[in-house]
Amino acid sequence: MNTMSAWGMGIESTASAPPALSGSGKGKKVLILGAGLAGMTAAYELEKLGYKVQVLEARSFAGGRCQTARKGFSLTELGGEKQTCAFDDGQYINHGPWRIPLHHQSTLHYTKLFEVPLEVMVNDNDHAYVYSENAGPFAGKRLRVKEVKADMRGHVSELLAKSVKSHQLDQELTADDQRLLLDYLQHEGALTANDLQYKGRSGRGFKVNPGAGLNPGPGTPSDPLGFKDLLASKLGNVYSAVQDFPMQNTMFQPVGGMDAIAKAFEKRVGKNIRYKAEVQTIRQNDKGVTVTYKDTGTNKLGSISADYCLCAIPLSVLRQIDTDFSDKFKKAVATVAYAPVGKIGLQMKRRFWEEDDHIYGGHIMTDLKGINVISVPSYGFQKKKGVLLGYYQYQTAAIEISALSPKERAEFALAAGQKIFPQYTENFENAFSVAWHRVQYNLGGWAEWTDKTRAAAYPTLVEGEGRILLAGEHLSYLTGWQAGAIESAWQQIAKIHERASA
Repeated sequence: MNTMSAWGMGIESTASAPPALSGSGKGKKVLILGAGLAGMTAAYELEKLGYKVQVLEARSFAGGRCQTARKGFSLTELGGEKQTCAFDDGQYINHGPWRIPLHHQSTLHYTKLFEVPLEVMVNDNDHAYVYSENAGPFAGKRLRVKEVKADMRGHVSELLAKSVKSHQLDQELTADDQRLLLDYLQHEGALTANDLQYKGRSGRGFKVNPGAGLNPGPGTPSDPLGFKDLLASKLGNVYSAVQDFPMQNTMFQPVGGMDAIAKAFEKRVGKNIRYKAEVQTIRQNDKGVTVTYKDTGTNKLGSISADYCLCAIPLSVLRQIDTDFSDKFKKAVATVAYAPVGKIGLQMKRRFWEEDDHIYGGHIMTDLKGINVISVPSYGFQKKKGVLLGYYQYQTAAIEISALSPKERAEFALAAGQKIFPQYTENFENAFSVAWHRVQYNLGGWAEWTDKTRAAAYPTLVEGEGRILLAGEHLSYLTGWQAGAIESAWQQIAKIHERASA
């Protein structure tokens, strides 16, 4: 489930607009802890209702994990050295969330409302490579995804067509059904009309592409990969004919970086955010909530009281804060694990993936340890330089690689990428990496629920305690997605408003 969530194979976002709340919050104050997307969503919507809103944010900027690394952006992980991004102007990497599915109408609600321009993010590209070191006869060889897809479908269609023709499906299918199935298989597998054989198809690519005149003229077709070799390679398991939910071949990304969403919120609620305010204690009684915080710039302590508190701090961080929650609630907060996650952006002086390999956006899938995927950018096509995602790792691999220095992480990513692209190392200029489990105010990429922890802790956390409610991607079934944070905030502000109006 955890890696599945990382890839976005969660459930559909069901809410497309904030709750329609009546009445007024005038005269009531809500303190929001954390200026990530959940906190800023709540601040924006509650202020519209008339509430006095104050947001405490430990960082010097808003957005939480909605971050983009570009020239001048700096990050210091716990126990690590300071990194300052040195990409060229106009180059960036979304080292937090990096894509928006069409299903996440809650996220798209705000990009539309705030006029955040979007562009297509190529999430699936059949012309990209798949590379496996454990693919039997194809181990250590890069193949185009379209070759694997075309040939597996072709061979399987031929095999099933032969089964029909040899009457092995007579008990399951009528004669009419068999004719219809053969028509489908001939189309799906590009089988020859007379003997229903798969001999390759144009969609898998040509050996020599067609062109003008007599040479290359019609071009030279390519030969399909052998069926038994493909089966032995298990590369057919890399793809599915239908995308897993909520993935699509094309998704969205904000023009210029994902942090455009955070900045759009910040533009509207930034006046209510106190930055560099690290929460120290949380206390409540039947009349209100009081939070003490430390200004990390001056080390001075401050205190704020409010009628209600919405805590959008990740549970991984919240459990380290001094609170007067009940033992049951504290146990629930401590129950949820957070995913170790690592990403790295590599700036290349030449877009060799476009110029040499004709790959425009999409992912190179691989089983290289600690890499998982190399993703080439869906912006700046045909420009001189580009930043690609050099790895997207989880769990043990993320923990192991996070122990390396930024320079060593880049060397690790380059050594692996060099196996797929011989142009890799010679074109490398600089890198920026993140290990989210070592980022002070996150301590993980996203909440990792199991069926057991959902049953034990989730209802308690969703309910909140007293005048304090929680919000964030961790209080959703859309963990790891911005929509989870937004929709969690929508639900919880409705509860606050109901209680405040009682």
